[in-house]
This record gives sequence, structure tokens and C-alpha cells, in this order.
Amino acid sequence: MSDALRQELCGMLRDTRNLLRDLQQLGVDGLALPASHGRPGAAPERSDRGGTAARETLEQIRADLGDCRRCPLSKTRQQIVFGAGTPQARLVFVGEAPGREEDLQGLPFVGEAGQLLDRILFAMGLSREEVYICNVGKCRPPGNREPQPEEVAACEPFLKRQLAAIRPRLLVALGRCAAQTLLRDRTPIGRLRGQWREYEGIPLMPTYHPAYLLRNPNGKREVWEDMKKVLRRLREEEPE
Repeated sequence: MSDALRQELCGMLRDTRNLLRDLQQLGVDGLALPASHGRPGAAPERSDRGGTAARETLEQIRADLGDCRRCPLSKTRQQIVFGAGTPQARLVFVGEAPGREEDLQGLPFVGEAGQLLDRILFAMGLSREEVYICNVGKCRPPGNREPQPEEVAACEPFLKRQLAAIRPRLLVALGRCAAQTLLRDRTPIGRLRGQWREYEGIPLMPTYHPAYLLRNPNGKREVWEDMKKVLRRLREEEPE
């Protein structure tokens, strides 16, 4: 066996071990299966026919954002992290702001916390391609600190436009910053999580951020309980 193949197999075994560990910590006693109408994350292609005005697209919003210089974070970031996933997503995850790996790659949730989010999605029977993932802030704050109010104010209009363009059935707010920004509610995330709220008429589930779970693994079971509520709601709202 070549060294390259051995390393690849070791990596696969490590990833599988991490997945099984996280599933155990989440309290997953079975994996979600696709419903009869298809997988629960993505909606069928939507049309704006029938005389309604066409909505702006994610591509148009990203073009308008441009090489953003609307706040001081533009001086320290490497890349703008706009978002990733399907524009037809029925489920959108909103986080706080990019971290180091996200800043380098220009994609949301690709660091260690993102890998945990991937495992949560796997347990839900979903993949990144079936949902949309973005952040309140589009640029990395120095030292991965929380975004300042003026930084949130600069980015929030683009987040609102993203959500209006996608029109998801459900939202998941990952962590305090995302939940409090979308809900305009300063209640601590420990009291917000697990309770359905609304953003612009869209049901919203606040829950802990994956980065918090890396520091506090005991919170994984609570997050899984929240995600089971999300899955049930998605299936209830599936088109006939």
C-alpha cells in the first residue's frame, strides 16, 4: 500500500470516528431519511411568472456588495464571505461572521466549527448543497471577536436582501449574534434556543453556534433537539 493511499485511508477513518463521536454526543438514535417528496432541504425551482415582479438574485446582491469598504473590517480581511448553497433552499442557516479559514477560502463554515455543522447536516439527512449558509457579517473580525454594532449595521442590509431573494421556508440562527440580530431581541441565546420565533414571517429556530459546541460538547444534545424540531417543521411544510 502506498503512503498516499495509507494517509487517505487514515483520514477517512479519522473523519468517520469524528462523525460517530458527534452523533453519539448529539444523541442521534437514527439518521433522517429523505421524505417521499424528496430531500427536505431544497425546494423545487421557483418561477416568478404570472405578472409578479422578478426578485433580485443572489448574484445581483453579491455584485452590489462589490469590494465592500463600508466598515473598517475591509482593512483587515482577506476575502468577503458572502454565502454558499442553493438559491432554492427551503432551509437557511445564519451564523455570526467568518473565521480564519473562512477568510482564507471565501466560504462560510469551512473551519472546525463548519466541519461540525456538516456532521449535524449529515445527521439531518442533508448536505450543504441542499441548504444555504451565510453569516450576519461578511468579513472576519480581527481575532475572531464578535462583530461590532457598526459592522453589523453595514452588513445587515445585504443579509436581509439574501433572505428576501431566497425566501426560505425556515431559518436557523446559529448563536447569539445571529439570533439577536434577526429577532431584534437581546434575550440570551440560552433562553432563546429551542423556541420557534419569526423573522419577516419566516419561522426561525435559534440554537447554539457550532463553535460554542466545540467548547461545550454537552450542548450538542440540546442542538440536536432543536434540529429535530426543524426537520419536523420542514416535513410538515413540504408541498403536496
